[in-house]
Amino acid sequence: MARFFKKKDKLGFDPKDKKILVVDDESDIRAIVGGLLAQHGYEVLQARDGAEALMLLRKRHFDLMVLDIMMPKLDGYQVMESLKSINPDLPVVMLTARATDKDVWKGYVEGCHYYVTKPFELETLIRAVNYLLSGLSDPHRRELEELL
Repeated sequence: MARFFKKKDKLGFDPKDKKILVVDDESDIRAIVGGLLAQHGYEVLQARDGAEALMLLRKRHFDLMVLDIMMPKLDGYQVMESLKSINPDLPVVMLTARATDKDVWKGYVEGCHYYVTKPFELETLIRAVNYLLSGLSDPHRRELEELL
């Protein structure tokens, strides 16, 4: 697998200093995404559902969250709504099988910063994470904000 932005000088930060929460009800997805992020130097915690994610978000600081939409207990949209009162500035990458234009639109309206659909390329996800943690945002989000 290719390595993107491995050096601190290219990223502008050290991945070891960044904590990422991966939220997905599928253990295989959590393992793949968590392993990929850890391989790139990030500290990773995982949650099985939205309720567990909110518990962790209230107890710990995270620099970014990778969030599924379709989960038991609380779905990704409900997590996003609660996140507004916990940490409204937390960058969120939606990682979901919901791929219609309406789904993508709703993800951005709810506050996600980058939307990745399953199945996904590992390179796409790591680029999105690196991009957001570098202080940049998804160009589509800027277009959406202009429309709202």
